[in-house]
Amino acid sequence: MKKAIVFLANGFEEMEALGTVDILRRGGIEVTTVSITTNTVVMGAHNIPVTADTTLDNLCQGINSPAYDALILPGGMPGASNLNDSEAVKEALLGQYREGRIVAAICAAPMVLGGLGLLKGRNATCYPGFETKLIGANVTSEAVEVSDNVITGKGPGLVMNFGLALVAAIKSEAVAEEVAAGLLL
Repeated sequence: MKKAIVFLANGFEEMEALGTVDILRRGGIEVTTVSITTNTVVMGAHNIPVTADTTLDNLCQGINSPAYDALILPGGMPGASNLNDSEAVKEALLGQYREGRIVAAICAAPMVLGGLGLLKGRNATCYPGFETKLIGANVTSEAVEVSDNVITGKGPGLVMNFGLALVAAIKSEAVAEEVAAGLLL
C-alpha cells in the first residue's frame, strides 16, 4: 500500500490539508495526518480545529523510513511558517528528498522546500507574494508544478489539481483520472 504523511501545524490552510487528504484516500493511498505540536488537535488558519492521527513525537515509524511515499506540507499562515520552524519536519523532508521519494508543498509552504535548497533549478509555484522564498526555483504561475520528486501547488482553490498530481505521482495517471471522474472534474 502506498503511504503519505500530511504535516499539520497551527495556522494550516484547512482546504489544502483536508482536500489533499481526501483526494489521496480516494486514490487508495494511506494518509497519516501528523501534528507537529505535542497535541493531536491542531487549529487551522480559519479557526477550524482538526484532530491529527498522531503527533510528530509519537509517530511510530521513522519518517525517513521507505514506508512513506510522500511527505506533504499544506500552506496557510502562520502554518507554513510554523512548519518552516520545525527542525524535525525539515530533517524529514531532506531525508525523503535524498532517497528520491516525493516531497510536496502548496500555497505558502513551498517556502520550506526553497529554504532547504530543494527547488534549485526546478519549476515551482506558490501563493502570490511568496515567490522570493522559492530560493533557486524557476517560479511559474501554474496551478501545480511536478519536477521529478518535488511537487508544488499554488493555493487553496487549486487543491484538486494538487491532490490529483500527487495521486498520479504516487500511484498512476490512470488512478488520478478515476479519482477526477469520481469528483466530476
